[in-house]
Amino acid sequence: MAYGGMGRSKKKSPQKKTSIGLRSKITGLWRLAIGWAVRLAFGILAAYLALIVVYDFLNPPTTYTMWSESRRLGGVDQEWTDAEDIAPVMLRSVVAAEDANFCNHWGFDMGAIRQAIDSGANRGASTLSQQVVKNVFLWQGRSWARKAMEALLTPAVEAIWTKRRILEIYLNVAEFGEGVFGVNAAAFHYFRTTPDKLTPRQAALLAAILPDPKGRSAAKPSRFVSNRATAIADGAATIRADGRAACFSK
Repeated sequence: MAYGGMGRSKKKSPQKKTSIGLRSKITGLWRLAIGWAVRLAFGILAAYLALIVVYDFLNPPTTYTMWSESRRLGGVDQEWTDAEDIAPVMLRSVVAAEDANFCNHWGFDMGAIRQAIDSGANRGASTLSQQVVKNVFLWQGRSWARKAMEALLTPAVEAIWTKRRILEIYLNVAEFGEGVFGVNAAAFHYFRTTPDKLTPRQAALLAAILPDPKGRSAAKPSRFVSNRATAIADGAATIRADGRAACFSK
C-alpha cells in the first residue's frame, strides 16, 4: 500500500519563522529591560540607605529645597545647631504643632491618617519623620513617585536614627521663611536671638508658621498665628507632662 505523503515533515513557512523570532527578541528585550530596571531600583535604594546611615552621625550639607531656593534668591541663611544648643521648649513646640504622637509611632501615625481620610483633609497626616525624609532626601510636591519613595525610606530612618536625631535634623532643614532655613536662622531673623535662648512664646510662634513659612510671620503674627501659637504652647506643656516628649528629651 502507498501512503502518499505520510512520513513527510511539514516545513514552517519563512513568515512564521520570522514572526516567532521577532516575538522571541521582543520578549528577551523586555526581560533585559526589567532586569536592568530592578537593578537600578535596588541601586538607588541602596544609595539612599547608605545616606541614611551616614547622616546618623554626619549632618546633611544641604537639601534640594535649600539648593533650589539658593539659586532663586542668590543664597539662603542656614547654620547648623545641635539639639543640645536648642531650647528644649522649641523641640516640644514643633512636636506639639506637627506630630503630637511623635514618640508613639514608627514613622506613620495610622490614627491621624484615618482621621485625614475620613475628613477628606489634604494635610495633617504627615509625621515629622515623613517630613524629614521629604526635606532631606526627596523633593516638594504631591507626586505618587515621591510618596512611594517617602513610604519606603521613612521606616529606614526610624530604624536607624533616634527620635532626637530626627527632630534635630528637622529643625535644621525646615523652611521658616523666604531664604530662612533652620531654627538658628529663624531665631535670629524673627527675634534677634539664638536657639538656646528662645522663650516658650517665641518657640510656639516659630512652630506656628511652619505649615506656611512664606505666608506667615513669627515677628508680626496675624491673629490666626497668634492663636495657633497659644494652642501650641499649651500642647508643648501637655506632651511634657504626659510623657509624649520622653523619646527626644534629655
